[in-house]
Amino acid sequence: MTEESDREDLLLSDDERMHALNAISEHYAAGRLDTTEFYDRSEAIASARTLDVMRGAFRGLPGGMPLEQVDGHLRKIPVGGTTPAALTTSPSTEAELSSLRRRGGLIDSLDGVIFGITLVTFLVLQLVVDWDYAWVVWPSLIVTLSLPRMILSFSDDDEEIYEELKTSEARSRKQRLQEATERIHELETKRDPDTI
Repeated sequence: MTEESDREDLLLSDDERMHALNAISEHYAAGRLDTTEFYDRSEAIASARTLDVMRGAFRGLPGGMPLEQVDGHLRKIPVGGTTPAALTTSPSTEAELSSLRRRGGLIDSLDGVIFGITLVTFLVLQLVVDWDYAWVVWPSLIVTLSLPRMILSFSDDDEEIYEELKTSEARSRKQRLQEATERIHELETKRDPDTI
């Protein structure tokens, strides 16, 4: 790369700053930043004039900067796909929660597939074959749904904990996304007071 194409003092556009604010919001929503860190970093991004100044706001975050320099121009790196930060637990507890999430997700997927196959089977037997006893597929659904749970050792207690985890994580993510959206709006309004 030439010296001209590797400059850190390239000026940022409003669109590039907004892209960076969306990226930092994703990290906040994923639980990587607490509220104070998010406010400090989003303020730094909103007021950054150059790429170099903005770089510090993404220090320590996976994926780094959501902008990269290519041939003397800035290019946005797509944001998304962030996952919730690991809970602050012991390694064995984290491994158990990870296993529970993995098995729970697999059970959710298999339940959908099994229900879909049962419904299609019922409709084919009822409408195409015109079998009067097509209803027998529905009681078999109870047995069929229990098989993956037995194979994966997924007890009723595991299912209850998994549902609580899903609900808690979804609620937390929703709240953080809402706070991030409000913060971005606040920073936009602060930067351009004519926009309300």
